[in-house]
Amino acid sequence: MAAYDLIIRGGTIVDGTGQPGFIGDVAVKGGLIAQVGTVHGDADEEIDAAGLIVTPGFVDIHTHYDGQATWDQEMAPSSWHGVTTVVMGNCGVGFAPARPDRHEWLIQLMEGVEDIPGTALAEGITWNWETFPEYLDALEALPRTVDVGTHVPHGAVRAYVLGDREEPGAVPTEDDIAQMSKIVEEGVRAGALGFSTSRTVLHKDINGVLVPGTTATAEELVAIGRAMGRAGHGVFEMASDLKREWNEFEWMGALSRETGLPVTFAALQSIAKDLPLEEQIATMRAENDNGANIVAQVALRGNGIVMAWQGTVHPFVYRPSWQAIKDLSWAEQKAKLFDPAFKAQLLAEANDYTGAPEDILTVVMVITQGWLMQYEMDPGFDYEPADDETVQARATAAGVDPQEYAYDLLCRDEGTGFIYLPILNYADRNLDFLVPLQHSDDTVNSLSDGGAHCGTICDAASPTFMLQHWVRDRKRGDRITLENAIKRQCQDTARLYGLEDRGVIAPGYLADLNLIDLNALKLGKPWLAFDLPAGGRRLLQKAEGYVATIKNGTVTFRNGEWTGATPGGLIRGPQRVEMLEAAE
Repeated sequence: MAAYDLIIRGGTIVDGTGQPGFIGDVAVKGGLIAQVGTVHGDADEEIDAAGLIVTPGFVDIHTHYDGQATWDQEMAPSSWHGVTTVVMGNCGVGFAPARPDRHEWLIQLMEGVEDIPGTALAEGITWNWETFPEYLDALEALPRTVDVGTHVPHGAVRAYVLGDREEPGAVPTEDDIAQMSKIVEEGVRAGALGFSTSRTVLHKDINGVLVPGTTATAEELVAIGRAMGRAGHGVFEMASDLKREWNEFEWMGALSRETGLPVTFAALQSIAKDLPLEEQIATMRAENDNGANIVAQVALRGNGIVMAWQGTVHPFVYRPSWQAIKDLSWAEQKAKLFDPAFKAQLLAEANDYTGAPEDILTVVMVITQGWLMQYEMDPGFDYEPADDETVQARATAAGVDPQEYAYDLLCRDEGTGFIYLPILNYADRNLDFLVPLQHSDDTVNSLSDGGAHCGTICDAASPTFMLQHWVRDRKRGDRITLENAIKRQCQDTARLYGLEDRGVIAPGYLADLNLIDLNALKLGKPWLAFDLPAGGRRLLQKAEGYVATIKNGTVTFRNGEWTGATPGGLIRGPQRVEMLEAAE
């Protein structure tokens, strides 16, 4: 009988702690790392990792697989990018608790906020739960390529308690807040990793109604936070416009100090936020200096929109000619778009903003005519584009009107061309502002939104982008070290949620591993697939260079292809290392 289940030999081990990488072996037994260093003995399987880096599996703490995780075992696209653990239920949206008469309401909320096709959710979700603990049981019943953990989402909790009274501006009674707190405490005790809410005008349901958390009072939010405190663990996660009059950091700090629990928020350069990013970080640090534990989630690249004819939005969505064909099949649309007469007619029209949401009209204007902020996604696009890559610059160089250039760009490759519009995190037209945040213990790399924004972004590829761009290829400024990048995507993200059994390559930790050919690592071109239930649309992006991904000691992906193995399960609450042995 072999001494180990698996031995990975001769790779450069980047162990997730930030310490320098070293060449060595990793032995696995019973789903755990058994030995690191020079491993003697044999195994049922050995993998030659010479020339490869060996990292912990990536831990992505900001995803929205709440529906997909109930039917999909592969968990793409995150699983394609070395991710072995996801935390979902972010931004206050999710599907539990759920009264039977609120199913459609919850779907519309998720579709509006996270751009996940409602038809796919309606067909894919079985709804064999009502309470949050029952939802966890349903998640536990389906094995996957990755481990999943989740928050209790504010929107679902409010809908469950308030019912038809739930609307923007609704003020819960003391009894309502007590019921909500009880539900959250029950969910956390059953295994939820925390609670989430959203307080931004960018988050609305499919009918344009603000999400429930936007008008919640600090008293309501603090009471719910205290419920987690009674349960003894949990992370309070929030997306917010951070309006000055809300004093968000004041109550976040008070809640963290009172409960001893971390509070984490999306920290972005955003036209929707009153506070500039620098002030967000400074105000957070002032609270932390006073004993709070607030952690900023930062994105690694500009967040925004990948625009395409078949995507959710593109620059011509408010032209009358597009509105006339928007409900046709793609074949019919394509025939029109490639008709010179139709093109001339559309380009001669003005945008008709009737019905456009007034509170985000600035965003709408950037989408429809922001040629100086939109970038051509050509082969090798690196997501830190320079000014000469804008639609305006490319059009000027070509001697054509920018709107015509954008139209033709979208028509490339049989109508599958893309335009990149980084609405968030690109105000400086570079990513230099993220460099100091990559060396800060009070920030974590996050905001991939894996599984969400199906027709607009695919930032689930963020771990790959981190390695390709920030570690290896960045040309417009400082890079970060490989060891720091791996620590931030593994140990740092895991520890925020109390997942102390992963994110590090050491004896006793979960055998969640990646074998990566860093020289060959490369993001592929995005594409729109229609493979969700009911033919639902999603934007996908694969990568080259992942030689193997291993979950709980089982190889789940080889050279980017799923092996069919599903060793992942449900995470219930904080996790600890089961055993520790000295490494040789």
